[in-house]
Amino acid sequence: MAPGGGVSSCKELVESWQKISRFDTTKTHDELEKSITCIGEKFQKCSIHELLECPICKRSMYPPFYQCPNGHTLCTNCKIEAQNCCPTCQVELGNIRCLALEKVAESLELPCRHQNLGCHKILPYHRKLKHERHCKFRPYHCPYAGSECSIKGDIPTLMLHLKEDHKVDMHTGCTFNHRYVKSNAQQVDNAIWMLTVFDCFGRQFVLHFEAFSLGMTPVYIAFLRFMGEDNEAKMFNYSLEVGGFGRKLTWQGVPRSIRDSHRKIRDCQDGLIIPRTLAFFFSGGNGEELTLKVIGRIWKEHSTS
Repeated sequence: MAPGGGVSSCKELVESWQKISRFDTTKTHDELEKSITCIGEKFQKCSIHELLECPICKRSMYPPFYQCPNGHTLCTNCKIEAQNCCPTCQVELGNIRCLALEKVAESLELPCRHQNLGCHKILPYHRKLKHERHCKFRPYHCPYAGSECSIKGDIPTLMLHLKEDHKVDMHTGCTFNHRYVKSNAQQVDNAIWMLTVFDCFGRQFVLHFEAFSLGMTPVYIAFLRFMGEDNEAKMFNYSLEVGGFGRKLTWQGVPRSIRDSHRKIRDCQDGLIIPRTLAFFFSGGNGEELTLKVIGRIWKEHSTS
């Protein structure tokens, strides 16, 4: 922010916008445009978020902008909730648009909020919010299942977080052989485990193993998630296998991006489903202790084009 800026200077600009938006009929169109341009130049020196933030909900406003007869601005959602009464001064709102503020907002081009994570796009103000919701550089949520973890960040940040805070096993290689052992397995229901993070082809994959009920049938599910975007995940395939006593179950699929929650993947059954009765058979048939060996492989799909 430029020296001398801040709340007071921002308020002066808002007052200027409000005067213009009341349409001084003594001004010509060119004079009105010149006034708007002048305010726009001053606007660039002031806090963008401060000027275009709704004073009621504190969120960024997007056209249409509204104001009461006394000049208090508010966003569309707050206007609807206010039931035609200005939340600031309690006068009747009416349906007054703050057209000058909309004009200035439409002229702005701003960087994506995820610029520090690698996005270098410069966007018109009205498109910025939609882009940020889908920006591929937006931070990922921690993929550790069942922890209600609030940590977000890029992949290197999450890798360090998983290792140090969740004590997740890290494995290098595209094949694995993991043994899962659980005593008193009959008592396990809706249990969630993250087994391992695999570093393969220079990318990272997360193996999950969960117990839940499919209708009235208790089952286990194993599946792989990709630490990256969905279009990148589709470049890979993986297979999982469990078995014993001359029988085996196999699964082949495409890993899902960690943009999809583990619960979403589980609920659509996109993985290796193992009925509990069969899991006990693979474990030796005693119906008490569960011992499953999960064999897996990850490989990269080669384009045929």
